[in-house]
Amino acid sequence: MPFDRELDVRGLRCPLPILRAKKALADMSSGQVLHILATDPASLQDFTAFARQTGNTLLENRQDGDLFEFLVQRK
Repeated sequence: MPFDRELDVRGLRCPLPILRAKKALADMSSGQVLHILATDPASLQDFTAFARQTGNTLLENRQDGDLFEFLVQRK
């Protein structure tokens, strides 16, 4: 799926990936998609809750070994 911006938060632990994603999304327009790369095992739960709480849409989440990828669409 195409995306408008990528955020690499590999190596960072909660809450930093969420805080950086929140900042990145604030600089994006409604409907744009942020691709996030993370390695924190808690990121799956964190980004699911983040999307639900903020009204943004979690379009996709994938895990490949220790790498987690998320596509979040700005509300």
